[in-house]
Formats: sequence, structure tokens, C-alpha cells
Amino acid sequence: MDINSTYRSALQHHQQGQLAQAEALYRKVLDASPKHADALHYLGVIYHQNKQHDLAVITIAGALSIEPNNSDFLSNQALALKAAGRLDDAIKTLQRALTLAPDDLEIHYNLGNAYVENLQYQDAATCYRRILQDCPHDEDLKQALCHALQALGNEYQQAGQYTHAESAYHEAIRIIGNEASLYYNLGNAQRELGKAAEAAMQYQKAIQLNPSDADAYNNLGNVQRELGDLASSIASYQKALDLNPQLYHAKVHLVHQKQHICEWKDLEKDISEIRAWVSNTPEAQISPFAFLSMPNTTAQEQKECAKNWLKNRYKSAYEQGRTLAFKHKTHHQKLRIGYLSADFRLHPLASLISELIERHDRTAFEVYAYSYGLDDKSAERKRLESAFDRFVDIRTLSTLDAATKINQDEIDILVDLTGFTQTSRSHIVALRPATINLSWLGFPGTMGDLDGNPLFDYILSDGFITPTTETIAYSEKLALLPNTYQPNDTKRPIGELKNRLEYGLPESGFVFCCFNQTFKILPEVFDCWMRLLKQTPNSVLWLLECNQWAKVNLIREAETRGINKERLIFAPRVTMAQHLARQTCADLFLDTLPYNAHTTTSDALWMGLPVLTCAGDTFASRVAGSLLRAFNLEELITYSLQNYESKALSLSNNPVELKRIKAQLTKYNKKLPLFDVAQFTRDIESQYQTMWKTHKSA
Repeated sequence: MDINSTYRSALQHHQQGQLAQAEALYRKVLDASPKHADALHYLGVIYHQNKQHDLAVITIAGALSIEPNNSDFLSNQALALKAAGRLDDAIKTLQRALTLAPDDLEIHYNLGNAYVENLQYQDAATCYRRILQDCPHDEDLKQALCHALQALGNEYQQAGQYTHAESAYHEAIRIIGNEASLYYNLGNAQRELGKAAEAAMQYQKAIQLNPSDADAYNNLGNVQRELGDLASSIASYQKALDLNPQLYHAKVHLVHQKQHICEWKDLEKDISEIRAWVSNTPEAQISPFAFLSMPNTTAQEQKECAKNWLKNRYKSAYEQGRTLAFKHKTHHQKLRIGYLSADFRLHPLASLISELIERHDRTAFEVYAYSYGLDDKSAERKRLESAFDRFVDIRTLSTLDAATKINQDEIDILVDLTGFTQTSRSHIVALRPATINLSWLGFPGTMGDLDGNPLFDYILSDGFITPTTETIAYSEKLALLPNTYQPNDTKRPIGELKNRLEYGLPESGFVFCCFNQTFKILPEVFDCWMRLLKQTPNSVLWLLECNQWAKVNLIREAETRGINKERLIFAPRVTMAQHLARQTCADLFLDTLPYNAHTTTSDALWMGLPVLTCAGDTFASRVAGSLLRAFNLEELITYSLQNYESKALSLSNNPVELKRIKAQLTKYNKKLPLFDVAQFTRDIESQYQTMWKTHKSA
């Protein structure tokens, strides 16, 4: 038998797809010459083609034992290994082949595909880029690279590495510019990076390429909201719902933004529908923050909403936390407290916590900041940077890297000051990098639990906001401060005091005011205000000018109720110092329900402006009452809108009584618990120590 002739004949049959004939001929060659490497190799290839992958691996291994540096053998061996489910071995084999034939584009391609299958998208992209250098017009290859980059970007996005995600999506778009999903994902990354205007452009491009994408419209609405274009935001949410009526979160965003612009048509019906989703449709993604600001929602419903949110958005973080199982070192002489927030800057948070941080007892505590917000270079930012023992900027870190940093710093108690608000990174908390997790200040409600496992061990509150009878409405243990849960800063600068005329107010007459954000103003409370204006001659209502649409709508609602538009006066946005100063020109602050004034109550009381509140049954509806109690002004807490309206009318008609209250505010404002920062600091430190002792004794 002529071995070479038989081998050539086998190859010919093989190339023509006649596998049985080729196999028989390869066997004849091997019978005559068992060390014929090429025949062994191609026989293995036939086994692979016939899905006998394990036999293929063994056979090609025989060929490699004869010619170990044959890159073709290695390449086909890798394909057989991959088909046999031995992906790691396949990758190692292809890597070896590539060292022998670095310019072999087929090996690069096969290795790239193997990397994709092994979720190694960065390595896959490197392989595909190399091939594109020689084959720049290969459309299939471009698609493969874009797929790898998209998957890589998604991986970065999930890990919280938004800059890397942005870069991956940008590269993919440069290669293939007509994929709607690439623009959509790029928009998501840029939104997380605070690039709202750029994100809006990406969502609009995604919509141009795929006009039926409800999610793109929803996310466009999100960034339009952040850019202050609430009318466009509402239109985008409505379009999203037109395309997909079951896009629950778009409906929640729509209703919440309508609250921001005081558009109250169908509000009651819309909120009833959302409440039903919370109770009956746990897969619905209902923003807990938006939900707690909606009228008629109960504390128990808010807890259910938070639990659903965790189930939909935090399950993988919980699982990752269990896998990581961070070790917690607890040998420090001082308790290490870590404060986690995006708002260490010119923000209401700074006017609450700055002095507290400065006053922490450094003989017993080490105080760390973990900041993931933009550095606004403000005086408030600089003051906070100086106040902490260590100020750590984790903005560019992934969720895992941020949690690892906190764990490496051996934090004992991690205090999340943001919660489920817009800039939340509570996924860091879910990885449990610290021994104890505490929720405080940022989110006025429970953060929920997943299958009975609370995201936070404690929520810091006080006995008025969260009476012990309401424990069932909270997933966390209640850590109750003796006076009020909210700190204050007595060192805030106050602007120049001016007279009423300089603020556009009448020189005489009673000035009711409310400087809450407009989403907190709801029809029932507004009805009370309008009746008060009717019954109080020459009175006006002074409101914060949050947005142009709310101003128009509130004027319309007032006129509908028989109140001339001149009696509503809108205060423009000014610096915090100027805002504090102008409050001396008002007579009575009228609070909102169910979402009270929180920091805004402290601002008013600090400036000697009485605040009248109506306490409800939820956390957010009882904060102003807590602050008033800490100022010995329980007389300004009412428990029904009827009594609220009656008390406001009484005060507006009783200047002597109002003068007495104002005198009390002015005389005692630094002596009572609300503004006694030294005492507040001792109280919160006592809570920290109690939590720690409880943990150590468990």
C-alpha cells in the first residue's frame, strides 16, 4: 500500500464531506504507519465532527505527542476540548498555539470565541481587535467584537465600574454605530457618572434606532428629570407607558414627577393602582422613595415596597455578600464608624452632620467618610474633609472594590446616610463589609429585608418618629435616640437680613410660608392653605419656587379655589445663607403631609420661625413633630388636618400667642435638645456603643 497515496485520498474524501470513507482510509494509513501524525490529527478531527469529542481529544493528543509544536493540531485539539466541556483546557491549548503561530488569525478567532464562552470579554476583545487589524471590513468579526464589548460593558456596569463601561460602549459604537442597545447602555453608564445631558443624547439615539423601546423612553425621562426638564420627563414616561402599560416603574416615575409639578389630576386613582401593585405584584419595581411620598400609603405598605425592591434589585448583591463572607476584625481600642454618602458637599446633609462629625469623641471613636459623590469644591465639602479622621473618595471604585476598601479599613459600624434615594449605593452595604450596618437620615423609612434578612441591622430614629408599637413596620431593629433623630449644625452662616419688600412680600399682613419641595404639596393640605388665606385678610402664602410648572399649576389651583394669584408669592432659589436669612420675614411655616419638612423644619426653627405640623403614621410624616418636641413646642404638633387648619387660623389671629412662641424660639434655640449638638453627639455615640456591646455579647 502506498501510504502517501492513501493519505491524499483520505484528505480528498474528508474535504468533500465524505467522513466515513475518509475515516476508513485514515485508519488504513495508521495501520501501516501508527506514528503518522497528520492521519491521527485528521482522524481526531472526524471524531470531533461526528460529536465524539472525548475520542477526538485522545486521538489528537496522540498526534501532538509526535509533533507537540504543531499549531494546527493544537488549534483543533482546543476545539475538541471546548466541545467536550473542557473550556479552561481549550483556552490554555489555544494560548499555546498562539505562542507558536502569533499571526494565525484563525487561532485568534477561536481563542476569542472561547474567551466569550468563558465570560472573559476583555481577553476576547483583544483577540478580535488583532484580527480586525488585518481584516478591517469583516462584518461578522465586527459583530463579534461588539458583542464582547457590550458584554464587557454590562459586566463593568453591574460591578459599578461606570467609567470602564462607558469606554467599552463607546468603542463598540465606533465599530457598529447602528445598534440601539449600545446607545441605551452607554446612556445608562453616563447617567451613573453624572453626565445627564450626554446620557439624554444616547437615549435619544437609541430611540431613533428603535422607536418602540419603552425602557429607553423611561430612562430618557429619568435624565430629563435630573436636568430639570420636568415637562419633557413626564412626556417620556407617558410614551414609555403607551408602549408598555406594564412598565411599572415608569408609572411610578410619572406620578412622582406629576407631584413635583403639582399636577393632581387622577392622582388618587394612580396611587391606588400603585398601592395595589405593591401588595399584589412583587415583581413590580416601585421606587421606595417615590412611594413613601405618595398620600395614603401606610408604614406597612412602605415596608412591603422596600422588600420588593430588594427582591428585584439586590438579590445578586446578597448572594455575592454570602460568597465573599468578609471577615470582620474587632480588636480596635476605638470604635471605627464609617459614614457612607454621595452628599458630602453643598447639600442639606452638610447642614445636619458637619458639627456632629467635628464633635465626635476621638478618644473613643475613629470616624471615616466614604464619599461617592462629586467633589463640588465648596466650603461645605472642605469642612467635612477636615472633620473626618479619614476621608475616602470611592466614587471611581466598583461596588466590590468599595466594600473591600471598607472591610480593609476594619469599620465596625457602617452608617448609610443615603438609603433608597437617587444616588444610592446601598449595594455596598449588602456585601456586608462592616460588622454592623446602620441606616440613618437619608431615607425616612425602612430599607426592608430579603427573605427575612434585613439590609440593615438598625435604623436610627427616636421614640416619636418610630414608637415601639410600630416595630412591625420596620425590618431593622429600632435604635432610638432620647430626643430627636436629626442632628443640626449651629455654625451655619446666615446671610444679610432684609425687609419684606425686598423679597416681594407685602409690608404688612400675615405671611404663611412653606419652603418644602413641591412634590410634598398635595391637594388636601393645599385646600387647608387656601381656606386659611380666605379666612385671614391681607395674608399671603410664600412658597419655594422649585420649578416653573409647579408655579403655574399652584396658581391655577389657587384661583380654582377662589384665591387671587397675587396672594401666592414664590421665593427663588438662593444660597443657603440667604435662604436662612429670609425666613425671618415669615410669620408661620405650614408643614406638609404625609412627607414633612425635615431639614427645612430645623432651618425654620433655627431662624425663629414657628413650624406647624400634622403628624401621620409613617416615618416621613412624623419628623417635624420629633423636632418640635425637641424644642418643647409640642403645642405646634397636630394629628388631623382639621386641627392643623384650626391651629393655623388661631395663630394667625392671635399675634400675642405667636409672639410668645417666637420669643421662645429666639431665647432658647441653643439650649434645648434640638440644637444642643454636644448632647446629640453623646447620645448617638451611646447608641453606637450599645450596638457594639450587643454584638459582642451575642
